[in-house]
Amino acid sequence: MKIFRLTLTSTHPIKGSGAQLRGFFATKFNEYNLLHQHNTDKFIYQYPMVQYKMIGQTPTVIGINDGAEVLKEIYDEYDKINLNGNEYEIVERGISYKKEEFGISEKLIKYDFVTPWFALNQENHRKYISSDKEQQANLLNRNLTGNMLSMSKSLNYQVPERIKCHTELKARRSSLKGNEILAFKGSFVTNFQIPDYLGLGKSVSRGFGTVKKCS
Repeated sequence: MKIFRLTLTSTHPIKGSGAQLRGFFATKFNEYNLLHQHNTDKFIYQYPMVQYKMIGQTPTVIGINDGAEVLKEIYDEYDKINLNGNEYEIVERGISYKKEEFGISEKLIKYDFVTPWFALNQENHRKYISSDKEQQANLLNRNLTGNMLSMSKSLNYQVPERIKCHTELKARRSSLKGNEILAFKGSFVTNFQIPDYLGLGKSVSRGFGTVKKCS
């Protein structure tokens, strides 16, 4: 799997969200469908090949395979970014472009969610609220496994054996498009390799569900 990571530094701390960062790139480079997941007026329903995150106060953009090639073309084609009406001059770009391992692992790997994981649709949310702690944990384990299977399908990776998954998570309130949602922070252990800063779950293009291997 090819991964292009881009981080941006300004003359002063950058305040904004993954969604606002996505909005800047989608508007600035509208001709690239992978940057905004729209083809003419239709939304592209697949795992996003370009993902936008605020890691701390650092704007971070991840390109995967074809998305990595797009980022290679446009990553330095601007001197300023505008987030929520605030303009930031870009004085430094951190870039990394390399092939990384993805898929079933012979050993268990522990990951942290560095941004909240948006795990539940409406039906699963009702089920989660009405369940006891053990049932809630089992539901989250199943959903996370499903996220990895769905990601694999979009990336044309056939999973050769069962994905094992154990979560240690705490629920927290978060916001998406002005609506309050239930999201989760914490860690999980799995037999699946995921490159750092890729997202799992819903709204990963806007920065939700970003994972990083524990050191």
